[in-house]
Amino acid sequence: MTNEAPSEQTRWTIHGERLVDENPHIRLSIASVELPDGKHFEQYVFRMPRCAMTVVLNEPGTHILLIWRHRFIVDKWDWEVPGGYLDPGEDGPTGAAREVEEETGWRPRKVDFLLTFQPAIGSADAPQDVYVARGADLVGRPEADEAEEVRWVPIDEAQDMISRGEILGAATVIGVIHAAAGRAASPPHRT
Repeated sequence: MTNEAPSEQTRWTIHGERLVDENPHIRLSIASVELPDGKHFEQYVFRMPRCAMTVVLNEPGTHILLIWRHRFIVDKWDWEVPGGYLDPGEDGPTGAAREVEEETGWRPRKVDFLLTFQPAIGSADAPQDVYVARGADLVGRPEADEAEEVRWVPIDEAQDMISRGEILGAATVIGVIHAAAGRAASPPHRT
């Protein structure tokens, strides 16, 4: 990798895109694509609105707040960090905190931006913003359709949950790895 501008020899040419379907949560289209070697093909393209996911840690950073929920598309139950779509005109930190409270009943004291990632960049434009909060106050109950269970999980246990296939979502995997790396980088907190 150099600091020079790319030659763009491998850049794909898009000759057009036609809409297949659209709703507030997804836009599905088919792009007419030409590769640098002249081959043409069509590819489905998914565009989704920005989401805010929040890694909520307890004050000492030893536990992460997770929700147990069913994901019908893959027909699996898994543990996840809370998160969801931002409302129109809503800023990221506000949406992140709102989603935590709706899905868990806990209100984070402060949320800070960590990173943005694209979970399926070869087929989808689905930006996922990950926020981190340290400390939260119980202010209610999760909304009825959001979580079967809400639990503060020790970071070490959450790492094992990834290995056992109990954590599947990319944002949650990123959150657990971030929390574990933070614990490794700082001395243990004494209570």
